[in-house]
Amino acid sequence: MRTKLLAIAAIAGALSVPLTAQAQTVGIVRGESVVIDDDDDFIALEQRPAFREYVVREHIPSYRVPGRVVVGGVLPEAGVTYYNVPPRFGPSPYRYTVVNDYPVLVEPRTRRIVQVLE
Repeated sequence: MRTKLLAIAAIAGALSVPLTAQAQTVGIVRGESVVIDDDDDFIALEQRPAFREYVVREHIPSYRVPGRVVVGGVLPEAGVTYYNVPPRFGPSPYRYTVVNDYPVLVEPRTRRIVQVLE
């Protein structure tokens, strides 16, 4: 009986791994992988052009960092201004700013970039 329960648990665990992997985005930052959950809090693919246009119309200044802007990168504590995502792009716990001319979504507490809108 115990063997059957272990086998069932192992099969259930193996089947759930692909579902978990589909719900995540992995970014590489300085040799470390950073996993960010994909969910409805991001700017959807079809809304990205409108969001970029909104950022341009708002004349958001671009903050400069050396190197590429990547998911998982952490922005400095000072010098960066963060803005609320307008409700028309969906509810979001994130804020946005512009870094090296790219709009990015940032987790406000940690200042970690969670989406780069290229």
